[in-house]
Amino acid sequence: MHIVIMGCGRVGAELAQTLERQGHTVAVIDQDPTAFRRLGSGFGGRRVTGVGFDQDTLREAGIEEAGAFAAVSSGDNSNIIAARVAREMFGIDHVAARIYDPRRAEVYQRLGIPTVATVRWTADQMLRRLLPSGAEPLWRDPSGAVQLAEVHAAPAWVGQRVSRLQEDAGVRVAFLTRLGEAMLPTSETVLQEGDLVHVMMRSDEVGRVEEVFASGPEEGP
Repeated sequence: MHIVIMGCGRVGAELAQTLERQGHTVAVIDQDPTAFRRLGSGFGGRRVTGVGFDQDTLREAGIEEAGAFAAVSSGDNSNIIAARVAREMFGIDHVAARIYDPRRAEVYQRLGIPTVATVRWTADQMLRRLLPSGAEPLWRDPSGAVQLAEVHAAPAWVGQRVSRLQEDAGVRVAFLTRLGEAMLPTSETVLQEGDLVHVMMRSDEVGRVEEVFASGPEEGP
């Protein structure tokens, strides 16, 4: 996948290097050309000097062939504007913005832009939003037999009832995160685009559950 990152501070440089090590192609945008020194001489991606929400700059960084976009500059406003341009103008599905003010981050979550507030920043959180796949463990019981995990559901599940997902996967959906807010699903709850699904399951069945979530619902009603 090609991934565009706006901001070459500590976080942007770390993201770029991590993604490149994972085999992705990366372009990094920053207004200050000296910021690219943080990438090191071994970085093989593009270095683009410019404003990260300028459409020509984004095109130079390869946004039109990108699968994900991360806005991690030092400015909240710049990050959210760039994230919205990437999603709304270029149709990028996997977009994430770093926001310094947690209260503002919650507002942007409601707008459908996944955000990571600095106070709870980890590289894993940002990577999870850019490269959603598999299961991310959140809690295990002392014996390790049962766990609560966020499991990525394929787009094919959108529009399906949570009860159908539970039946096909043989798990209990503990809660959903929708537009930044947790909610307890009922038998009538329908999965929407952007929902994060949190599942209780046996630890020895994680692989099977991931496969069901990734493949979509079985044929039939």
